[in-house]
Amino acid sequence: MEKRFLAPSEVAKSIIASAETKASLSVTRLLILGIMAGAYIGFGAFGDIVIMQTLGNIDVGLMKFAGGLVFPVGLMLVVFSGSELFTGNNLMTMAIMDKKISVYGLLRNWFLVYLGNFIGSLTLAYLIHKSYLVSQSVLDVTLNIASSKMSLSFQTALIRGVLCNILVCLAVWMAAAAQDIISRIFVIWFPIMLFVLSGYEHSVANMFFLPLAKYSGLNTTWSNIWFSNLIPVTLGNILGGGVIIPIANYITYILPEKNK
Repeated sequence: MEKRFLAPSEVAKSIIASAETKASLSVTRLLILGIMAGAYIGFGAFGDIVIMQTLGNIDVGLMKFAGGLVFPVGLMLVVFSGSELFTGNNLMTMAIMDKKISVYGLLRNWFLVYLGNFIGSLTLAYLIHKSYLVSQSVLDVTLNIASSKMSLSFQTALIRGVLCNILVCLAVWMAAAAQDIISRIFVIWFPIMLFVLSGYEHSVANMFFLPLAKYSGLNTTWSNIWFSNLIPVTLGNILGGGVIIPIANYITYILPEKNK
């Protein structure tokens, strides 16, 4: 019988091997793949907004649930297309622990991918704004989402970022374990749906939500967007996906084999 899932120890080795490849990609490839991933997450985020405004007058709980069902499409596009997402690439710290890549290689990847993600998200937000798809009802949801995110304290945004990327990196981890596309769809879908329903904060998604709101009339500045949300959320994402999950899995699955 064909093997349907890799064991956790096999996934850990796969994540490390993938990090080696990611650290060696050219600047051009990292930027292009990062731009693509930023746009893909933005597609999922806008779908989230559209379905939320459709159901907003019916029930708030149903509205959030429907948004959670749609948003995971963004990460599916990222995983299946092979593009580069900053939050998923936080798992590359496992390769640092295993001495397979340098700190420079890690930071180079993170910087270029983060920049690419921002460009992709920003571009999609601008194009959607100019496409006149932001009707009054869509605008109301967009501004409510952005206002809520901008009102968070630094600590709250940081913690929500930690919790978010624990789930995102678990989705990426399980997608690496799955050996067929249907399995990968489901293992991505549920953790991402859970983080959306829970109200956690994802830096790349916010690179779309907040600029779209600004383009559409939100009274804020770019510096406020960065300091009130993107910076603390990004730091939280790194702690959740680049520290907690990698350390736990490295100690659990890689070290025992090294210590035999």
